[in-house]
Amino acid sequence: MTATSKKARTSENISLERVFATGGWLARHLPQYEFRPAQLEMAESVEAALADGRHLIVEAGTGTGKTLAYLVPIIRSGQRVVISTGTKNLQEQLFFKDIPFLKKMFPELRATLMKGRQNYLCRQKLYDMEKQPVLNGVEELSLYTQIRQWEPGTETGDRAELEGLPDTSELWARMDARREACTGQKCAQFERCFITWMHQRAAESDLIIVNHHLFFADLALKQSDYASLLPDYRAVVFDEAHEIEDVATKYFGLQISNYRFEELARDTEGTLKMKGLEAGDVLGAVRGLRRRGELFFELFPASEGRASFEDREGFLEAHRSAYSALANALTRLETELGRLKERPEEVNHLARRAAELREALAFILEGSSRNFVYWWERRGRGMFLEAAPIDVSALLRERLFEKVRTIVLTSATLAVGGRFDFLKRRLGIENTREQILDSHFDYGQQALLYTPLHLPDPRREDFARHAAEEILAILKITRGRAFVLFTSRQQMREVFDRVRARLRFSMLLQGTAPRTVLLERFRRTPHAVLFATNSFWQGVDVQGPQLSAVIIDRLPFAVPTDPVVAARIRCINSDGGSAFEDYQLPEAVLALKQGFGRLIRSEKDRGVLVILDQRLMRKAYGQVFWESLPRYRRTTRLEDVEIFMREY
Repeated sequence: MTATSKKARTSENISLERVFATGGWLARHLPQYEFRPAQLEMAESVEAALADGRHLIVEAGTGTGKTLAYLVPIIRSGQRVVISTGTKNLQEQLFFKDIPFLKKMFPELRATLMKGRQNYLCRQKLYDMEKQPVLNGVEELSLYTQIRQWEPGTETGDRAELEGLPDTSELWARMDARREACTGQKCAQFERCFITWMHQRAAESDLIIVNHHLFFADLALKQSDYASLLPDYRAVVFDEAHEIEDVATKYFGLQISNYRFEELARDTEGTLKMKGLEAGDVLGAVRGLRRRGELFFELFPASEGRASFEDREGFLEAHRSAYSALANALTRLETELGRLKERPEEVNHLARRAAELREALAFILEGSSRNFVYWWERRGRGMFLEAAPIDVSALLRERLFEKVRTIVLTSATLAVGGRFDFLKRRLGIENTREQILDSHFDYGQQALLYTPLHLPDPRREDFARHAAEEILAILKITRGRAFVLFTSRQQMREVFDRVRARLRFSMLLQGTAPRTVLLERFRRTPHAVLFATNSFWQGVDVQGPQLSAVIIDRLPFAVPTDPVVAARIRCINSDGGSAFEDYQLPEAVLALKQGFGRLIRSEKDRGVLVILDQRLMRKAYGQVFWESLPRYRRTTRLEDVEIFMREY
């Protein structure tokens, strides 16, 4: 914990009400500021939680102003606090917009932005590549030159500073600072390392701004032999807290892939070349590893998809020799690296990577933990094998909620039916204060929710055909300007193909360009229609009439055949619970709230929400959705949609 700054102590004499009230500090410094009682109420709750050392859950509706509602009391507390966000975009908004603004009131505030290591340049790799160039083509050479010229002047080494660097740059992947190839304090560049500098800044800061992936990567590292990424802290704020169960599940699990094997082989060859080491036996081991890896991963189906890997015993009975050969290839590489007489630290690190990969392979193929679920997934050229905990509540309770003095969980979508029971059960939270704050928006006037009852059940084969006709009718009324969101890619593509020749508005389809590019095209193109799946259900902000409708094909129940979902269903049912009521229904409610949340993003926004799933009206559990959604105006008549949109 850092010492309380003089300015922070002085500010305690100013009440939160004087900061947030009409005519208060924020009103004097923020153009068009408007007092929001819910914002002040949240700030007071956060301040009390920090003072008392209690956990707090706050559902703050869109438009509440929750960012300033937690930032101001955090800074006033003088404690070192980690703020964990759902996306890098929100991280950067906090660091580059909100924090500089609040420094007007708290000039001594010190804050650090921390991203995952793959976002930062490794100086040693850059210099090694200059000595032993392994560049492919003119384009890669030009990019290398740009990075080389940028490196001496950058203070952070963050790839976000590089304009024109593709998200999927293979060159950057060979130059970034990820842990797998890091030699730590034994590196010649350790004192000048961007990761070292980032850690030093964090150790001197009051606020540390991370994303959920980095936070849970750090939490997982605390249980291993590796040093922690984050300095000690007294409190954590999770913004977009509805995401943390899925992120924690990923980082408390294990994953291997053909990519990891290839990266180990490639890095070994590159290290030997750059260090000028004569190592024929090591290169022979690398060739063996590549060959055994290819044979092993070819044993899985060639078609893209994700499937349970619970029958690992059957797999090993049929393919024990291929598995053993791959494990032995890793052991051989580790052994041959260890036999090199003159071993720089990079070589020792490669040997440790081989051992880690061998242990992960053994856990996934032979592990017996009942709390883990196992599956395989093929994506493009990648073949992945994974093991993840079915229930992370005990892990989070033990490693997080019982060890950190104050944790604040906030989002616009945390409550189901006005209660936090689902969230608390899934995350293992006990002894917490709870608060639901209504949105600042007038949903009754700004939004109309339309549910057509004449469509067939979305589980029927002819649903896509009928849904396409309804979507065309709605888009004609809204003049495009819509997100059409689906729960599956297959359904998205089928409906898109059915309407593309009959729609006169510009159509954008997820998968045809990067997500950020599609969003920018949507914003710039009048009357555009974007067809997308779950990655556009949250973290997307399009204000104004450009987005006037959000159409969702069906209630977003998780696919019950997904290995993780299926394992959780079995676990809940076997323990005597009801998986549908305790897990599947609450998950769907929160997902629908997120999807609908794309539409109304400001007080001036207005538009139509559409759910093409009649079960919302006809099934008894539909009431749970209604109790959880804002109080929209509702209709089952398309004519009402037309009347509503005439005014907009």
